[in-house]
Amino acid sequence: MEIRKHKRVNDMLLGPLERPALQWLAARMPAWASPDLMTGIGAFASVAVFAGYAMAHMGAWGLWIVNFGLLLNWFGDALDGTLARYRKIERPKFGFFIDHTVDAVSMYLVIVGIGVSPYMRLDIAALLLVGYLLVSIHVYLRTCVDGVFKIAYGRIGPTEMRVIMILGNTAVFFWGNPRFRLPLVGVTTAIDLTGVVVAASLTGVFLYASWQEVVRLYKPPG
Repeated sequence: MEIRKHKRVNDMLLGPLERPALQWLAARMPAWASPDLMTGIGAFASVAVFAGYAMAHMGAWGLWIVNFGLLLNWFGDALDGTLARYRKIERPKFGFFIDHTVDAVSMYLVIVGIGVSPYMRLDIAALLLVGYLLVSIHVYLRTCVDGVFKIAYGRIGPTEMRVIMILGNTAVFFWGNPRFRLPLVGVTTAIDLTGVVVAASLTGVFLYASWQEVVRLYKPPG
């Protein structure tokens, strides 16, 4: 499959708002603001997210650095490809490779950042990272096999996840991270429990979507 010919499927919940906003931004970006610069801004923003979560040990104000980093990450990550397509300067192979390599590093920094914060256990954050990587593997495999790059599952994509994280960080800043006791589990926190649910959901999405592809593609030998 020639990477330049792959089909992007973007049925995210916020897509009807995000797509025209990105086109509006792309039309007004100065000439020096290149797609590569946007990718760099997105990568820098993920470092800011990691730093903000780490600084939350000194005070919940670190969560505002995280929220700013998430907004800046959206700006860079969502605009780099849009800007290249708007200016008709796409580099399909390089763009696909560098964009998703940076995405993987960015998500590593974001999720491990949550794990080193005072709000989520690192082992639970590791489960989140595994779930994210499983879904990413499925997306890239399907792109290679079918030529379809599906951005969202259950209408939840990267933009929706950023919004959920920003809302969650804001809630934790104002109301804290409640602790409670569950049978067989003992004392846990709202953020730890959320992390387990999200990790399990990502793993479930990977298994279900992969099984669908196996059923669709399978042909008896001979």
